[in-house]
Amino acid sequence: MRRVAAVLETGPASLYAHVRDKAELNDLLIGELCARVVLPEPNPTEWRAQFKNVCGQLRDLYLQYPGVSLAAFSDVPRNLNTLRIGEGMLAIVLAGGVAAQPAAWAIDAAILYVGAYSLESSLRQRTELDADGRPFDKAEMTERLSMLPESRFPNTVAYVQEITSGDGHDRFDFTLELLLQGLLPASK
Repeated sequence: MRRVAAVLETGPASLYAHVRDKAELNDLLIGELCARVVLPEPNPTEWRAQFKNVCGQLRDLYLQYPGVSLAAFSDVPRNLNTLRIGEGMLAIVLAGGVAAQPAAWAIDAAILYVGAYSLESSLRQRTELDADGRPFDKAEMTERLSMLPESRFPNTVAYVQEITSGDGHDRFDFTLELLLQGLLPASK
């Protein structure tokens, strides 16, 4: 609260006149970001792509404002702009014919994953320098893993290229696709 007050050039007491506590402030910040997510009209033939698009929008907003993803884990959302994301995603998945229970759990898992992925990415951005102040890159990580003792890490050494592969949001897209593959239309 002190840091926010300093940025706003006021004191923490002034903030408490508008928000009850840090949890409420976090909820307002996340709600402001969620208001920017464009929710599509659910389409039964495009529901998987729509689901991934909403998750991607949320990821990009979290990455644009590092630290906000950590706040997403701090409390149950109450802000209507935040809650509309779950509502919109539920409408998308239900339009795809998925039963309500697996749809709800998949949405919960996806939102948790978006937050965790974004948090890890923002932490990595802050720590991408090694002890000498040089950028830490994938090639160096690959080299470090390949130098592990093969007797203790046979699989890591054998599959170091697979472990360190992927560019951009390849891993993010892969994980969402795995989640979606487990969602089948409800039997009638």
